[in-house]
Amino acid sequence: MALRTIRTEGDPVLTKPCRTIDKMTARLRTLAEDMLDTMYDANGVGLAAPQVGILKRLVVIDVGEGPLILINPEIVESDGEQTGDEGCLSVPGMAGQVTRPNHVIVKAQDLDLNPIQVEGEELLARALCHEIDHLSGKLYTSLVEGELHAVTYEEEEEADE
Repeated sequence: MALRTIRTEGDPVLTKPCRTIDKMTARLRTLAEDMLDTMYDANGVGLAAPQVGILKRLVVIDVGEGPLILINPEIVESDGEQTGDEGCLSVPGMAGQVTRPNHVIVKAQDLDLNPIQVEGEELLARALCHEIDHLSGKLYTSLVEGELHAVTYEEEEEADE
């Protein structure tokens, strides 16, 4: 597939809400594959379509348990709390403390638009919340408690979502 350009903070596409996907096309399947390739190439654990300039409700995530491709994801349940460093491929080299739910349940659709449900805890819960926020035009920087700080390459691998 192909690597896409990751949009960075300040790009207006990152602040716009995304449109629901109601029909699967070959272009959207290619987009999902390209997003996975782009995410892996950038050493991230998640990527949302607006981060590559596409205002569609599509995210890809891989926290080390294999890739997830979620169409029209929506958090339907959350509980618990976790606070930790969070980063973003659209805010390269930076991280900040963010509090998120420790457990979430997400309803979405797969690439065939069949309904699916994903349950995540800890890093997966954080990644799901982070990527779904992107679909509403929200960056994690609006949730940072305190100041953003620069991260080293090793820290970046742990914090990127």
